[in-house]
Amino acid sequence: MHRFARAVVRSTQTFSTVRSYATTPKDSVLVNVVRQTLKDIEAAGTYKKERIITSPQSSNIFVSTSDKPVLNFCANNYLGLSDNKELVAAAKDALDKYGNGLSSVRFICGTQIIHKNLERSIANFHGKEDAILFPSCFDANGGLFETLLGPEDAVISDELNHASIIDGIRLCKAQKFRFKHMDLQDLRAQLEAAKSARVKMIVTDGVFSMDGDIAPLDKICDLADEYGAVVMIDECHATGFVGKTGRGTPELFNVMDRVDIINSTLGKALGGAMGGYTTARQEIVDLLRQRARPYLFSNTLPPAIVGSTQKVFDLISNDSSRRDIVERNTRHFRKRMTDAGFTIAGKNHPISPVMLYDAKLATDFANDMLEKGIYVIGFSFPVVPRGQARIRVQLSAAHSIEDVDRCVDAFIEIGKKRGVLKA
Repeated sequence: MHRFARAVVRSTQTFSTVRSYATTPKDSVLVNVVRQTLKDIEAAGTYKKERIITSPQSSNIFVSTSDKPVLNFCANNYLGLSDNKELVAAAKDALDKYGNGLSSVRFICGTQIIHKNLERSIANFHGKEDAILFPSCFDANGGLFETLLGPEDAVISDELNHASIIDGIRLCKAQKFRFKHMDLQDLRAQLEAAKSARVKMIVTDGVFSMDGDIAPLDKICDLADEYGAVVMIDECHATGFVGKTGRGTPELFNVMDRVDIINSTLGKALGGAMGGYTTARQEIVDLLRQRARPYLFSNTLPPAIVGSTQKVFDLISNDSSRRDIVERNTRHFRKRMTDAGFTIAGKNHPISPVMLYDAKLATDFANDMLEKGIYVIGFSFPVVPRGQARIRVQLSAAHSIEDVDRCVDAFIEIGKKRGVLKA
């Protein structure tokens, strides 16, 4: 038996996805409200149960419900670096040299030379003047708008931007405008409505995570130039693998010098651990260091993550081979699935949503795929709009062509079984 498979019995005995709540006379109003809310979530079929992985994150993983490995097609592990041996060695080396943690925020006694070196590597990678590390990109988005924008300013945001952008914008006092998803005509209308603002900031995801569609940054930058606006993008699902050398959507659209602010993550393609950052002009980064609350009041990133992420930038800054494999796998998957009769959302991105539309079908389909040794997850409301349920497949450089073919073959077999495809 494989060493990770041996953990299966232990994990299924230790963890349970089924909750039962004991009722006592001392239950508070809050506990009763929470208990009813949980019942409502379960009744709606949107209760999220966590599958337990008993191995490192990779293209082949072990889960607690099986003693056989399964192919993972739902991780953000785009470059296949989550279990990379060079990264693990770099993390161990940083742990030995710089310790487990800093027990401090950055401005007190939480900045080591490795943090400054990594920020310099990030800025150089994106062609910016400086960068600032955050505990996550959620925190980077949470600290940006409140710091940079006041009541006399305006923020114009795509309606499908990530939740962290939405929450970050809520914290600021700027005038708030929302444009229809990737609708340039509506963006123009919102810019026109905001034209009297001191600072006008257009905010968009570079790649939208549920659909795999890519913001038209060249045209967005044209509108920004016309209206004197600045452009801020979230590159979490682009950094490291979108664009000719992995510099993201600005490189894809040849606007690297026209995008003012880039927020991104270390927790997806760049090793899969945690951490986020903002990279921009020096003045913007300097002000964030002074006033961004998630930066000022959160512990600094631990040395092991900083060390391993520095290794990521060493590996990808002058080598696009992993990015090229992701592109190859993406094209192969999308072509075979489309040829078979499936509808795949997005365009040429490793996020390849297989549209099934019905929530129960998406869940049942994903469960059938797991029985075939393919780990995917069904997404339905409220994560996506009603009637837009899908299985979001994500391709990785860690997948071989044979892995991709096995995944497609399973989709075709179950698609015929479930009536999605003609038998």
